[in-house]
Amino acid sequence: MITVKFQRLPGFDPEIPLPDYATAGAAGADIRANLPAEDRASGLTLAPLARLLVPTGLACAIPAGFEMQIRARSGLALRHGITLPNAPATIDSDYRGPIGVILLNLGDAPFVIEHGARIAQIVIAPIAQARFTLTETLDETDRGAGGFGSTGTA
Repeated sequence: MITVKFQRLPGFDPEIPLPDYATAGAAGADIRANLPAEDRASGLTLAPLARLLVPTGLACAIPAGFEMQIRARSGLALRHGITLPNAPATIDSDYRGPIGVILLNLGDAPFVIEHGARIAQIVIAPIAQARFTLTETLDETDRGAGGFGSTGTA
């Protein structure tokens, strides 16, 4: 178990909970919208095919060697067509700015993002950095250069 430290940003609602796991076996913790005071009563309306950066009112410190992935919530995707255009989004361990979630409405109706609503999930994952080199040849594999459906349709 690692610790991710969060900081509440000034001007945001301190009553909105930190990200939390809905069940003991959950891989992702729900993160919530924390709207500016002027938007809290009405929420933010996301029109069909529009995208919006939704504030969480949080910044964080992720331990070196890890990233925070932001992923769509399956219920919002199924019922309303709400997804993330850059899924999964990555928050790097050296970033200390505000965490915002880019939501995209692929549904056919406007969707209201309410203050305090669970808008996405965060997953903390280990990362490995690579050394990139140039070579004249690559090793052979059974698959070779086959891509985009080359392994079959079933």
